[in-house]
Amino acid sequence: MATEKKFLQKAINDFEVKAFLENKLERAGVSSVTIQRTPIATRITLEVQKPGIVVGKRGTAIDELAADLKQFGIDNPQIEVIEVAVPALDSKLIAHRIAKSIELRGNVKQSMRIALREIMAAGALGAEIRVSGKIVGKGGKAKTITVRSGFLKKSGELMKLVRKAAFTTYPKAGAIGIRVKILPPGTKLPDKIQLPPEAKPAVVQAPAEPVAPEAPAVEEKPSAA
Repeated sequence: MATEKKFLQKAINDFEVKAFLENKLERAGVSSVTIQRTPIATRITLEVQKPGIVVGKRGTAIDELAADLKQFGIDNPQIEVIEVAVPALDSKLIAHRIAKSIELRGNVKQSMRIALREIMAAGALGAEIRVSGKIVGKGGKAKTITVRSGFLKKSGELMKLVRKAAFTTYPKAGAIGIRVKILPPGTKLPDKIQLPPEAKPAVVQAPAEPVAPEAPAVEEKPSAA
């Protein structure tokens, strides 16, 4: 029982650390937080859209962040910051961006269409954005709006390759949930034959039709009178 309690406490502590980092580094656009504990140190990997905000001038911001993590019992945090390669293909960043756009402008459909165009322009094979809740304003009924483009499986093993994220925003009218699914470029689809670059389809030639042998030439001679 003591071992189970220890693992449970570790999971709760990791959840609190991730929530703290995502809230504190909201301006940096946090995509993921990975925590690896070792006997020597605790390694924290941050994948963000704007790493400069996390590091700060001459590393001052990241030093302050390491000091703040001591309140969670992390004595020797080793923080690694990685920049998101293509933010338009990151489902979590897209969900956050749509939420902020709804809070500032309130035009839900326009925010969804702009985000969908950015995703597909970045090379995604398919994408789906679903927004549900008090979309029409205060006093209106909750509804769901979905926009999609390209190819996106709904079930099966291929769903493991789909990048998914969910986020909830709380404007004055009521809570709005945002779900984003992206099928990244380069995904090998099982229902399509993938030929290696050097392979070329064989060219099948129809067999030549048999040629009839020519009849022997007949020499005509005038008959004797």
